[in-house]
This record gives sequence, C-alpha cells and structure tokens, in this order.
Amino acid sequence: MTITIFKKPNGIKRIAAAVLAAATLISVAACGSSNSASASNSLNTTKGKTTTITVGVCAGPYGDMVDKVIAPLLKDDGFKLKTKLFNDYVQPNKALASGSIQANLFQHGNYLKKFTADNNLDLTSLGHTPTLGLGIYSNKYKSIDDIEDGATVAIANDGSNLARSLGVLQQQGLVTLKGEVDATKATVNDIASNPKNLKIKTIDAAQLARSLNTVDVALVPGNYSWAADLKPADALAMEKQDDGVIEVFVVRTQDVDSDFGKAVKKLLASQKFKDAIAKSEFKDFGKPTTW
Repeated sequence: MTITIFKKPNGIKRIAAAVLAAATLISVAACGSSNSASASNSLNTTKGKTTTITVGVCAGPYGDMVDKVIAPLLKDDGFKLKTKLFNDYVQPNKALASGSIQANLFQHGNYLKKFTADNNLDLTSLGHTPTLGLGIYSNKYKSIDDIEDGATVAIANDGSNLARSLGVLQQQGLVTLKGEVDATKATVNDIASNPKNLKIKTIDAAQLARSLNTVDVALVPGNYSWAADLKPADALAMEKQDDGVIEVFVVRTQDVDSDFGKAVKKLLASQKFKDAIAKSEFKDFGKPTTW
C-alpha cells in the first residue's frame, strides 16, 4: 500500500495563491463592468450599421403600432425594431429590467409607476402613445341604464387596472369611492356606495374578454379588447382618459440617454408621428394631453 503525504504550502506559496485569487476577483469584476456597459451601448448606433431592438408587447394593438408606425419611422435613425409577445402584465417589465429585451410598450403610466415601485425596478417612460381606452362591455345589456340590480361585473385583478376600472365605474355612476382614497390605488374595499349592489369579480386582465360568456358585464383594457375584436362602438361606455392611463414607451433608466432613447423620445413628440397615426388604424385612439 502506498501512502502519499501532502505538505502544507510554505509561506511564499500561500502568498502567491492569495495574489492569484485577488487577480481573479479583479478580472471577474472587470468583466462584469464590461458587460453592463455593453448592455447600455447596445442601444447606440454605429454608422453604416443597423441596431436591432426588441420591444416587449402584450396582446392588443401596441405590437401592431410598433410594427406599422414606430418601426418604419425609426428606420432612418439606424434602428430595426422587432416585437416579442408576452401573455401577462408582469413579465414585460421584468424582462426589460433584466436586459433580455430593450424596450416595451404595453402599459399605461399609472401601472408603470406602481409596478416599478412594488418591484424595485429602474425603468423610465420615454413618452406617450395613442391609447385604446378601457371599455365596459356586455353580451347581456345594451346600455349602462340596462344593468340590473345584483349584476356580476368582472374587472382586472392587478392593482393599477383594478383602480382604473373602479374609476370608470364611478364615472358612469355605478359606484362611488371614498373621498380620501388615492384614485390610482383604489380597491374594492374603497367603494363607498354601490346603488345597484353589483357583484364585483376580480380576475386576470387577459381573461376579461372571455369572461363575457359567464358574467353580466366586464371592464376590458384596450390591449385585450383589441385582441378579442371587441369594438369600442359596441361598448356600453368608454373611459374618460387622462395621461395616467395613456400608454408609455419604456426603457431602462440607464438607456434614456442612449441613441435609441433619444430617437424614440424625439419621435413620440414629433409631428411626423402624429401624422402617421392620423393615417393609421389607430387614428381614433385616445390622445395624450400634449397633443
């Protein structure tokens, strides 16, 4: 049997090992810094080359707006835009924060503010786009006045759109909210009066249009009403929009001053964007107050 005896490294060897370990840590840290800078620089243009940008969207009109209006107008700035579809309101912001996409267009300003605060994300709006408002739809009733006592009303269960839906119900006199409540944070517990004894059912926003077969009334955000081919003209009522519920084009805060960030910000405020929208299928969408 052979016995192998391992000796402790002498002082010189231990010092050498420590130096090597420190050098390795410095190298790793440097790589990390390089990757971070590279992620930001990827939104800049290089003369003679096209920079591809992935924009996160949800079901609805905003992917079409990117493809048919925004992308063509940014082509001369050196950017090629492609869309990535998400099936919920959570992943597009998380994907953007992680850097797996470079921008998104799917949410209104109130939602962005609440979601980034709740999830500690550093994202920033570059500006507003025309927006298809939230509508009150029903397969059972033809008008707001037709809604019966005890009717079941489905609204979105995510905090921002839930508050938004309650605001629309209040606009139509179907409920009133407590006077001291923040309208962007209201919940069903903040309903002060409910004269028709409506049964408020909160469900995932993506399921609202489909729920029309099982509930009496549903308040459907524009993304999902568009995807379900619900026509605003057929709604019992449409929301009265302010800038808080107008869609925003979003990037990571570190990319606001990139070439792409500057190009988008300039475009959204431009007359050529307004003119392109006026000639498109989005011409009747709600407009930002700055327009």
